[in-house]
Amino acid sequence: MRTGRAVPAKPRSTRLEGGLTLLSLELPSRASVAVGLWVGVGGRHEPASRNGISHFIEHLLFKGTDRRTALEISQAVEGVGGYLNAFTDEEHTCFFARAQAARMADLVEVLLDMWLHSRFDPGEIARERDVIREEIAMYLDQPAERVHDLLNALQFPDHPLGRPVVGTRASLDGFRRADFLQYLATHYVTGATVIAAAGAVDHDALVRQVQRHRRHFRLGARPAFEPAPSTADAPRFRAVPMASEQANISLGIRTCSRHDPRRHAVRLLSVLLGENMSSRLFQGVREAHGLTYNIASSTTFWDDCGDLVISAGLDPGDLERTLRLVRRELRRIAARAPDRTELRRARDYVLGQHELLLEGTEQQMMTLGEQWLGCGRVVPPREFQEAIAAVGPSEVLAAAREFLRPANCSLALVGPERRPPGLERVFVP
Repeated sequence: MRTGRAVPAKPRSTRLEGGLTLLSLELPSRASVAVGLWVGVGGRHEPASRNGISHFIEHLLFKGTDRRTALEISQAVEGVGGYLNAFTDEEHTCFFARAQAARMADLVEVLLDMWLHSRFDPGEIARERDVIREEIAMYLDQPAERVHDLLNALQFPDHPLGRPVVGTRASLDGFRRADFLQYLATHYVTGATVIAAAGAVDHDALVRQVQRHRRHFRLGARPAFEPAPSTADAPRFRAVPMASEQANISLGIRTCSRHDPRRHAVRLLSVLLGENMSSRLFQGVREAHGLTYNIASSTTFWDDCGDLVISAGLDPGDLERTLRLVRRELRRIAARAPDRTELRRARDYVLGQHELLLEGTEQQMMTLGEQWLGCGRVVPPREFQEAIAAVGPSEVLAAAREFLRPANCSLALVGPERRPPGLERVFVP
């Protein structure tokens, strides 16, 4: 008897009247189910006067509805052994829960209740304003977090992508209950909303359950956002003094969007540079010279732009030496294509990580929601795998030469060093 790998499940989608989309990936062998209510709105949709309002609303949707108190919301999920959480980023807000598959209907009811019937009680708004102030203070006390906010402001000056998703103390103080209700009415609408579920889920039952709430839906089209600015004609640098043992650096390199076919070469470029312990920066800066505990690279792809970021924390006295080593590796990777053995290892790393991420129901749900809102479809795993496998040394070299240019680069530094080395030392000429 021949056996083979099981055929992967295919996601199902249903678009309800008004534009709300339901997605599911039926995995009958899983014991759990993950459900996410996604809204295609985040920090980059906000004008300066509303900086942080999406994140504030994320908090407030947990603070009570016409049907449940804040405690009853958490008990409805955690009381059956489940997990409930949310996050806001630049382009999305997601409220999600995971529990035993038999509890799926309960999870959906709680998330819909939060989305449709939150009260925005003035007392809760006042208390949560203080909570978010403490969240902002926590980030400001962490140099590794603060340096990334500083980098975003450098890369996207006077633009929503350059402002902190959590907002500022000043912007928080300006919000009133009417602002939240107005923003909810125009942004948390059917055309911007996706409900995604993965695990032991019955798609048809999900559709029937959500349809029963349709008279409460806020109808509307997905809101637009301000396009990202083009790259500058010169590198940018900024240092912020802070009492700390380490200096934290973050070098941002503007790249391409999630729709650009070059994104796969950029991802492999990042892996080669610093995404794991085999990478050039980890081996060259940490292992060979012992200059940092951690140095890493990462990529982000938004709708119309992207970046590759190299970050490290180190002794202030080692800044100049470290930046020279970073510059050396950037020059090397832009001068000569990686050999096929090194590139094969990088490809295998990306493909292996991709496979591992898709083992859990929560990550499968995250993939459904993020890809539908970001790409208008769910990208089959095989399509992604084939795209990564097709990237050769010449494509990685072309991406390095295209993007590792001074005009695309910004360097942020947070730490006790008030007179850091010159910015030009880390850029590929």
